[in-house]
Amino acid sequence: METINFEIVSSNSSVEWTGRKVTGAHNGTIGIKNGNFIFNDGKINGGNIVIDTTSIKILDVTDPATNTQFAGHLASDDFFSIEKFPTAVFDILSVKEISSSTYYLEGNLTIKDITHSAGFEAEVKNDSNSISFAGKLIIDRTKYDIKFRSGNFFKDLGDTLIYNDFELDFNITAEAAFSGQSRN
Repeated sequence: METINFEIVSSNSSVEWTGRKVTGAHNGTIGIKNGNFIFNDGKINGGNIVIDTTSIKILDVTDPATNTQFAGHLASDDFFSIEKFPTAVFDILSVKEISSSTYYLEGNLTIKDITHSAGFEAEVKNDSNSISFAGKLIIDRTKYDIKFRSGNFFKDLGDTLIYNDFELDFNITAEAAFSGQSRN
């Protein structure tokens, strides 16, 4: 069985986030610190994605002062507590092949040192020395102690309510780090 480890190329990878509220949505980007995908016999079999929460950016708020204030709020304990928790991690525990290039990945997502199972469908294109990976993970933020303006925890929020689910759209490039034979 041939095993190949593909290391994520952070500079060629991105994560776009979207959070919705009653009156609209906000979106931005967040960086990937590092990670890898393990392939056995040409099929994804495991790995992890380490997200750099300190790199969160807001794209839809163009006023510099408002953007800075909003970014500070996302960094605070109301949201991601980035000073205490500078990374979030998705560890792939199981993989189901849907087609030759589509997989359903299940694993543990850890945000703010709180871990829950999560899963999502991903499109993976494998070119022997590199792969491209794209998928969308939908997360219920309240499971990770991000309760600010959640209707589950606060009443009478009206049009200030923020929906619990947010999305992470992954577009990742990874390159083969080494290959070798493993023995069964």
